[in-house]
Amino acid sequence: MDLFVLGLSHRTAPVEIRERFAVSDDAVAPLAARVCGIDGCGEALVVSTCNRVEIYAASRDVRGLGEPLAALLADLGGASPATLAPHLYRHAGAAAVRHLFRVAASLESMVIGEPQILGQLKASFEICREAGVTGPALQRAVMRAFAVAKRVRSETGIGRSPVSVSSVAVDLAKQIFGDLGRSTVLLVGAGKMGELAARHLNGAGVKGLLVANRNPERARALAERLGGVPRSLDELPDLLVQADIVITSTGARGYLIDRKRLKPVLKARKYRSIFIIDIAVPRNVDPAINQLDNVYIYDVDDLQHIAGENLADRRREAEAAEALVDGEATRFVREIASQVATPTIVALRERAEALKKEELAKALARMEGLDARHQKTVEILAERLVNKLLHDVLTEVKRGATEPDGDALLALTRRLFRLDDPSN
Repeated sequence: MDLFVLGLSHRTAPVEIRERFAVSDDAVAPLAARVCGIDGCGEALVVSTCNRVEIYAASRDVRGLGEPLAALLADLGGASPATLAPHLYRHAGAAAVRHLFRVAASLESMVIGEPQILGQLKASFEICREAGVTGPALQRAVMRAFAVAKRVRSETGIGRSPVSVSSVAVDLAKQIFGDLGRSTVLLVGAGKMGELAARHLNGAGVKGLLVANRNPERARALAERLGGVPRSLDELPDLLVQADIVITSTGARGYLIDRKRLKPVLKARKYRSIFIIDIAVPRNVDPAINQLDNVYIYDVDDLQHIAGENLADRRREAEAAEALVDGEATRFVREIASQVATPTIVALRERAEALKKEELAKALARMEGLDARHQKTVEILAERLVNKLLHDVLTEVKRGATEPDGDALLALTRRLFRLDDPSN
């Protein structure tokens, strides 16, 4: 069974196209079942995330799968195949295996090294496995993809450094405070980036979250979304005393926090460290306060610069990951091809062994009076001749089985040596 994949992703389609063809969890198994209904297709797996929609299929002949799968996906999104065609990619055989491994290892992700895709792939596989639409070919490939992804994460630094502004903020906070479970976060304002950073910090297990805004209703609504406590912006001096991590994201034109306001705050805090993340543009915090002891301030440019450096590190690590994935994909394809070739190899050996025994018996019958030592010499000669004749043939069968026309080579071998002839 060969693998085939047809799909679209952030590399080939804008979000307005991707969202049109997105597949909900409830629709994954029914769509995979429709794929299995295509003539010659015995197994299927559907993967749908915000950045990709892919259909994997297993068949003895994948050459005819492209068009019916494209038509199926087009029908799903209510589009014509011609509209969808420019956004699709297709991979068959070894290329499909390599693509699956790259997806699992996050080398195909928008953010290289992100860990979410592996969990999404596992969830899709579990849905299809429970629905009975996957089989041994896809299961072997997917399970190996999981193992390869694990190796990539453990043997390279592809996912080591955060590459989003929010993730960088969390990473810096951990470097400053260690265990965030003892830290309180103060979100000042209601900007989108500030909210996202607060969500990441909240998810990292901070002790508490305070939300301050000039508009009480907005403070209350945002605090409710984030699981925090709404406060008034008029309380800012007191809130700065309580907070260890401060995120500012307001539209204010002047500085909300400057050296004059922060000095008494630090004294009241007994000079405990305070980490200020100024995501606002224009800035809400006077950069001069960075000169004060135990004050750490990063603006959006600082965070994006760190994220950019980290992304460059990931890209360098991705080269090692690519080499690992390529090696594993090649090894896997050879293993599968070897398994496919095994029945032909066994049959060929059995055919040669039967002919050897038959001809050897005839020859020894004609050589009456041959002593045991000379009989053994004749038997060894026959054995060596058979092995030498088979060696090149078996080597070529094993190698050729991994090529795109491997099935044709195996069929030709069986025909030339009459391995399927019942009279043998």
